[in-house]
Amino acid sequence: MQQPERPGGQDTGATDSAASTSAASTSAAAAPGVSAQDAPAPTVPATEAAVTQPPAADAPSPGGTAPEGPGAVRPGPGSAARRRAWAELLRLPALFTVPGDALAGAAAAGARPNARTLLAIGSSVCLYEAGMALNDWADRAEDAAERPHRPIPSGRVRPAAALTAACALTGAGLALAARAGRPALAVAAPLAATVWAYDLTLKHTPAGPVAMAGARALDLLLGAAATTGRTREALPSAALLGTHTLAVTTVSRQETQGGSPLAPLAALAATGLLTRLVTGRGRPDPGPSSEARPVSHPAAPRRRPGTAGRFASPPVTEPRTARPSRPGAGAGGDLAAGLTTALGALYAATAARPYFHAALNPSPPLTQRAVGAGIRATIPLQAGLSARTGAVGPALLIAALAPLGARFAKKVSVT
Repeated sequence: MQQPERPGGQDTGATDSAASTSAASTSAAAAPGVSAQDAPAPTVPATEAAVTQPPAADAPSPGGTAPEGPGAVRPGPGSAARRRAWAELLRLPALFTVPGDALAGAAAAGARPNARTLLAIGSSVCLYEAGMALNDWADRAEDAAERPHRPIPSGRVRPAAALTAACALTGAGLALAARAGRPALAVAAPLAATVWAYDLTLKHTPAGPVAMAGARALDLLLGAAATTGRTREALPSAALLGTHTLAVTTVSRQETQGGSPLAPLAALAATGLLTRLVTGRGRPDPGPSSEARPVSHPAAPRRRPGTAGRFASPPVTEPRTARPSRPGAGAGGDLAAGLTTALGALYAATAARPYFHAALNPSPPLTQRAVGAGIRATIPLQAGLSARTGAVGPALLIAALAPLGARFAKKVSVT
């Protein structure tokens, strides 16, 4: 799809009166070898000076480059406009949904976060942002027609710069995963491959939502692999998080043109199912009760060989308090269970209502709002997955990212 052409020029037709008032300035500017400073300044009435003088915004900023096209302004390096353009390209508010993947993965593996978990978070952040930059680079022609305000089609970020950023961030993500250990790199490598395959090939195919769901599931497994070197225990949590991502991605495929209500309805049903699975199953096991159980005393007499029919006295029993089978047992288990229920309710409240509105009216504005809500709902879902394993501290830390993401989403769109 071709990009819309910029206007090539302005109408040169003018009235005789306007031509007479600007004849001196026009001839001076058109004369070869004569600069505007050397030409005599034309006499312009004070009432017309404010009208004919070009606005100051059209002038290039100090240290910047000249404008491209009529009225186009390219911000200078380090300016607030350039920083905002990159924030839109990388969708910085969505970045708050990334750390919870590694923390939820570590919790699902039954381990506390450590230094390798931080490396996994750094790797996840780099690979996530690489996917964002690569996404806009791959969709630059489509965005020029459907979303011309995006940073690349609007000219605020050069396509080569976006592609370079995607490559650099991918390399940084793999390097951080390698620092976390071979198990982490073994997960990060297919994660990076999935991100690139989605953006370049799979996005507009039926396999697109599945690929995105797989990428998010791998990101959770990356946290488990980096923290403990194992991923098997984290597979159920990864499947739940991947299902949520599958629902959000399916809805996002029609956010620019609208479409059928089936996608938001399916996402609404998936939200209810995930809420039930997170809050109703897999809660911290309170462990066996502290009742006395028979335990063989190490000094108990045994049956002697060759003494048929004669047995030693029964083993001595003594009370033993069993350790809880999970870290969140007892009073901590009640706290974790209550926190899991609250986070599950928050997850459902964040995503369900926008999905319902998009199902009633699958227009682009309501669909985009549903997609944004689905992205933000990732945070309470990650926190709920952590809380149900008894990891109360990581769950609260993840939940604290939700208001920060919502605050920044008011300034920069997450879609």
